[in-house]
Amino acid sequence: MGMKHYPAEFKADAVALYRSRPGAMIKSVAGDLGVNTETLRNWIRAADGRRPGVHSAPASAAQAGGDDVQAELTAARKRIRELEEERDILRKAARYFGDGDALVNRCQFVEDHQRRHGVKRLCDILGLSRSSFYYWRRTATARAARQIAEDGLAARIRKVHQDSDGTYGAPRVTAELRSEGERINHKRIARIMRTIGLEGVRLRRRHRTTVADRAAPKAPDLIGRDFTAAAVNTKYVGDITYLPVSGGKPLYLATVIDLCSRRLAGWAIADHMRTELVIDALAAAERTRGSLTGAVMHTDHGSQYTSQAFAEICRSAGVRQSMGAVGSSADNAAAESFNAAFKRETLKGRKGWSSEREARLDAFRWLTRYNTRRRHSRLGQRSPIAYENDFQPAATTLARAA
Repeated sequence: MGMKHYPAEFKADAVALYRSRPGAMIKSVAGDLGVNTETLRNWIRAADGRRPGVHSAPASAAQAGGDDVQAELTAARKRIRELEEERDILRKAARYFGDGDALVNRCQFVEDHQRRHGVKRLCDILGLSRSSFYYWRRTATARAARQIAEDGLAARIRKVHQDSDGTYGAPRVTAELRSEGERINHKRIARIMRTIGLEGVRLRRRHRTTVADRAAPKAPDLIGRDFTAAAVNTKYVGDITYLPVSGGKPLYLATVIDLCSRRLAGWAIADHMRTELVIDALAAAERTRGSLTGAVMHTDHGSQYTSQAFAEICRSAGVRQSMGAVGSSADNAAAESFNAAFKRETLKGRKGWSSEREARLDAFRWLTRYNTRRRHSRLGQRSPIAYENDFQPAATTLARAA
């Protein structure tokens, strides 16, 4: 039987013996010493400064390392769930950003999904400040009222644009609405027209109708590119423009335009460009005004206007002829501008009319409306006849009497 009490030196030597034999089992060393296996184990623990029953240091470190790994796995799983939620939110939000105001769309998305995800979470994901969202929500009532007003204005704009045969741009639409008592800014009209896809018609390429007769006598330039007049029935410009007809013979339009009111005083249409065409237009102007005595008639150097027949008609009507330089469209810019407006607002991008009848009817309708309804930028967005009624009552009275 072994001793019940061992000296401290014996215990220290027993531990040293165990440590000197790497790989030896505690049971084997204890048998050699004649001590109980558990007794030797307790001596070894005491020498290491550990109490019996306490796990070894390496075991404790392993446990601590396992806890750290578990915490990292938990955090990683949480982050994955957050990213999956963020992905799902952005997928839903994508349907809100097809067009329009991005800020409004983000606010609306937060409003629609806040119960499920919360305002803070949604604002963080969408890059939206919460103050902006709450301001947007506070002003919802006023915003809805503005939208109703905007929709009503858009409907009126469509009506004006339709009544102009789709030709009016923002300036003339603005003038038309103002004449109806609407206090509106032209920039707002332009913005709404862009939003609803409306615009005025644009200029097309010109077709040459002026063929100068260089041998014919030339009249002096009495206009000098001053396309204004202090009174009606004092200065006129005239020109010929080409009316293309698909698969048929083209038509030609000759005009006589008053430089004071921009009124189309006379016009004629024919399937030729002979001198009779411009004579008929001048005769129509004389009927409109009652008399053209003393008025200036300014044209280009087309052979129709330089002809002897046209000169005689001008003399008999008391009209003084005037001509700009050869080949200079700027010297007859007012007439050129009228022709351009006529073409773009009747053809509207088409290459020509389908028939002569269609061309004549379209021209008749536009030329009549030009005088009575179409707003002119140089007349303060009034029609020529409205301008004459406001500022030249005597002249228009004479025209009606004729």
